[in-house]
Amino acid sequence: MIPSENIFLIGLMGAGKTTVGRALARHRRLEFLDSDQEIEACCGVGIPTIFEIEGEEGFRRREVAKIDQLSQRHGIVLATGGGAILNPVNREHLRTRGTVVYLRGHPHELYMRTRHDRNRPLLQTDDPYKKLQALYAQRHPLYMETADIVLETGRQSVQSLVRKLEASLPVMLPATEPGP
Repeated sequence: MIPSENIFLIGLMGAGKTTVGRALARHRRLEFLDSDQEIEACCGVGIPTIFEIEGEEGFRRREVAKIDQLSQRHGIVLATGGGAILNPVNREHLRTRGTVVYLRGHPHELYMRTRHDRNRPLLQTDDPYKKLQALYAQRHPLYMETADIVLETGRQSVQSLVRKLEASLPVMLPATEPGP
């Protein structure tokens, strides 16, 4: 685990990265950022539009640049997109620039959370549950390889997840003033 003031949340879509990240950032008095929201703000359009115009490959290029930029900041909680770990450059930046937390949700739970969400381009298929199962099979090993901490999300409240996460995270000491 890298001793850092940065906390990076990874996991499949619907795992709670944004919700838990916001609550954790408030609790730790850190800035919260969401890489997908930051990409949308830079582009002026939503992720589905980026996928439509540039394809997944174009979106992933933007994602690598944004994660590199954001992960160089200090004192942040960053929720990454579910596929961010597909790129080895992203995995390396996350591992070396902060503490990486994998919010692990199982496909059925994630399907129940995302089944009505039209803002998830990868789930706009005839069988979104089957797609989530395939994404989990592909990405779970990469999440495990990248994570310092694995937190099962299940049906726990956000507050319960933040408490469990706080118990696992390193204590951040306040910055000291330079000596004379």
